[in-house]
Amino acid sequence: MRPIIVAVDFSECSLNALEHAISISRKGGIDLRMIWVKKPDSTTPLYVEGKGDVIATAEKEFKNLIDKYQPTLPESQLDYKIREGKVHREILQEAKETNAFLIVTGAYGTSGFEEKWIGSNANRIVSGASCPVITIQGEISISRDLSRIVMPIDSTMETRMKVPFTALIAKMFDAEIHVLELYSTKVDNVRKMVDGYAKMAVKYLIENKVKHVVDAIEVNNLADDIIAYAKSVDANLISIMTEMEKSAKNWWLGSYAEQLTNNSPFPVLVMHPKEGIMSIASGG
Repeated sequence: MRPIIVAVDFSECSLNALEHAISISRKGGIDLRMIWVKKPDSTTPLYVEGKGDVIATAEKEFKNLIDKYQPTLPESQLDYKIREGKVHREILQEAKETNAFLIVTGAYGTSGFEEKWIGSNANRIVSGASCPVITIQGEISISRDLSRIVMPIDSTMETRMKVPFTALIAKMFDAEIHVLELYSTKVDNVRKMVDGYAKMAVKYLIENKVKHVVDAIEVNNLADDIIAYAKSVDANLISIMTEMEKSAKNWWLGSYAEQLTNNSPFPVLVMHPKEGIMSIASGG
């Protein structure tokens, strides 16, 4: 069975991410593996009280987490693994070796937050993963049982590729997907492309009996406007592709996908347009 991989350093942010991962594991009956990475060239921080060998301390903390959460996962197995090396590389390697279903990791903004063990690696995990990744800010305290998922649709061909996995997650929770058409220009042909891709997405959701609504907004900055919309509907997940529409602002602010993962007060599900992620281009 393809597991969920969750990066854990025992900080509040990573334990929050773990609890979100556990909710998905429980709903989907999916095994979950916690990963802690020891850096070979420096002292790896552990956000728990403990003295002596850090590996022994990590093992003790993992066993405590298993004792706490395994009883809540009757149809899935919770375990852990300790690896050594660069954090993002080891998380990605574990995901590759296990053909992971999903990676869940804590995330911190690039400005105004202390750079911690996971926070300094979240963007690298997102950019290098071959499976979907959910990033979660440490301050998030919204419900871990998903009810509303915002799924933006823009004018890029890749925008359609997130639909099947997003629909799968939605069905686990009986959640409602908000298909959000993003109009970033007045150019008629571009707006028609957005409409067409949204219709493809809706067709897939109808065929797979996924609850959904359709909405549209005029956008100036995709990241800011998507977050504002998610707040307005009280969402608890945003689903995006790494490839999104580009503008001149990107040269100064970074990609919109990066802006969302760094600044969203909601968990963000990020997918790459890589082989292995299903497409609805042909209706399947």
